[in-house]
Amino acid sequence: QVQLVESGGGLVQPGGSLRLSCVVSGSVFSLYVMAWYRQAPGNQRELVGRITRNSSTNYADSVKGRFTISRDNAKNTVYLQMNHLKAEDTAIYYCNTGVLGLTYWGQGTQVTVSS
Repeated sequence: QVQLVESGGGLVQPGGSLRLSCVVSGSVFSLYVMAWYRQAPGNQRELVGRITRNSSTNYADSVKGRFTISRDNAKNTVYLQMNHLKAEDTAIYYCNTGVLGLTYWGQGTQVTVSS
């Protein structure tokens, strides 16, 4: 069983920064491709970015240059560093992985960007 637990969300002013964390249970975390998604009210869940097992990353155009995904395999943790936050980044953020054909999601963490 793979479990994902996000943390680090909160309220931040426009232009500010937050770092989200996602701790993953499972003994082979280093092999997992990890992803961050977000869902704003009334919108579909959208991909923010991914990180492969060798730490290659790709991002949605809307966050490119502002967000950075990283991982620490020793801590079974993936991070989402968010800088220069905008009001439109307000959403629930989820981490995600797929293992042996199954998809796993965390419970989500709320990020609100507002003055």
